[in-house]
Amino acid sequence: MNTTFRRLLINTLVANVTTTFLSFGFAFWVYLETHSVLAASVVSGLSMLIGAAFGTVFGAIVDSHRKKTAMALSTSITGVAFVLAGVVYGQVGDWHGAWFWVFALLVLVGSTAGQLRSIALSTAVTLLVPADRRDKANGLVGTVNGMAHLVTSILSGLSVGLVGMGGTIAIAVVFTVGVLVHLLVAIHLDEPRPERHQKTGMDLRTAWETLRNVPGLFPLVLFSTFNNLIMGVYMALMDPYGLNLFSVQSWGLVLGITSVGFIAGSALVARFGLGRSPLRVLMLANIGIAIVGMGTAVREWQSLLVIGMFGFMLIVPVAEAAEQTILQRLVPFEQQGRVFGFAQSIETASTPIAAFAVGPLAQFVLIPYMNTASGRSTFGWLLGEGQARGIALTFVAASLLLLVVVLLAFLSTSYRRLNLSYGAELVPA
Repeated sequence: MNTTFRRLLINTLVANVTTTFLSFGFAFWVYLETHSVLAASVVSGLSMLIGAAFGTVFGAIVDSHRKKTAMALSTSITGVAFVLAGVVYGQVGDWHGAWFWVFALLVLVGSTAGQLRSIALSTAVTLLVPADRRDKANGLVGTVNGMAHLVTSILSGLSVGLVGMGGTIAIAVVFTVGVLVHLLVAIHLDEPRPERHQKTGMDLRTAWETLRNVPGLFPLVLFSTFNNLIMGVYMALMDPYGLNLFSVQSWGLVLGITSVGFIAGSALVARFGLGRSPLRVLMLANIGIAIVGMGTAVREWQSLLVIGMFGFMLIVPVAEAAEQTILQRLVPFEQQGRVFGFAQSIETASTPIAAFAVGPLAQFVLIPYMNTASGRSTFGWLLGEGQARGIALTFVAASLLLLVVVLLAFLSTSYRRLNLSYGAELVPA
């Protein structure tokens, strides 16, 4: 990889650590201050919804500006939002008050602005890296994301505990300014100014037509949307499931350790690539996710959960890199921002839907059912004994559904068409 791309990765690593550092710290602080699961879940849902709402807007910004400009704008929005959050923080009182939610909105907007940088980085891979090496470049991007998650998992809790929320905001502001200065001074992207006709704003029609013009590309986005729907089930119930098996302190350690799997999976892609058919790798990765999801839940064992979570984290970056590589190959560079943003909006929107739906389903239907004699006699042979067998049943059902959908996708016409499109390079790389 060239020097510019490596500098960009380093800049992105610090930027991701900074935004995730504050968003993680904020999530911890909300629960510690309110002791309300409702407040924590509302904040989490708002974060997902903001991300889904702005994905297409961010994509249009990327297409209508130079990529470095889009990244600088992303960092600037983050910095301004975090500074304003620091100003408002002194007014925050009870979580029922207006200032609390103004503060929350500013932190969430600052964190969500990082998605603009993420879309710009995906298009910068197309700009800076030859087509036959983009899968490995996407693996490096995943490695950076995994490292950011690992670092912030450890540092966010320590920061809130040692210097409080105010000090945590100050740290985030300082590093955000540093990221912006480094981006402006040390990184140069040789990219022509976008043509006037490309400055189309929130151009949903262009993104839609581009997806429709490549056979099998829109079904790929729909498949990823469904995949995110299943991920929403895991995200909503993994913490309650883990806290049934571990203490709070131990569970935090488990999350940190297993996040190494994300780094390892991304590093494998960076080293070996994805082969001649990233689409096939994407499907096989989702089969692996389904098998891990079912296997992790069949017994209420700490060791099984740790192994399963590590396996899950190992596979997810492979699937993400595969989808990115396909889109970078088949979508014209001038339209990639809008397509990436449009796909991100659709795919991200499914996660909170699943999270909001599966909670009541598990709480009021599956968990009570597994505590009855009928539930234990029906599924006890599969799920064993324990306090969280209702959640385990949810994991198994969601994983089984994912497995069936992936196997059907392997047999579909869309799969064959998209494979042919990728192999034939219908759009010049």
